[in-house]
Amino acid sequence: MLCSLSCFTASSNSKAASLHWTAERMLSVLLLAMGPVAYFNPGPVIDYSLAAALTLHGHWGLGQVLTDYVHGDTKIKMANAALFLLSTITFTGLCYFNYNDVGICKAVALLWSK
Repeated sequence: MLCSLSCFTASSNSKAASLHWTAERMLSVLLLAMGPVAYFNPGPVIDYSLAAALTLHGHWGLGQVLTDYVHGDTKIKMANAALFLLSTITFTGLCYFNYNDVGICKAVALLWSK
């Protein structure tokens, strides 16, 4: 049992990477579908769904930038900690905006109406 938790084979790592890639693509397609839904049916459910989806999409995207451009164990750990902090602040800020202001859908509509 202990070996199954700590001894990963190359195939299990590639399986995890494949699942992550699939999840990223599914989220991208979901974001494309959420645009028209948010336009025609704005509301709190869509606002909070957009907050979660946009934050996760940005987190994964910036994670790939870090993977490509940050090298060295200490720098990687610091960059990952900063990324998690940024993602947490982003999600919290969007939820705060949704709860205490007009929400993401209505804010975009207000921007487009001017």
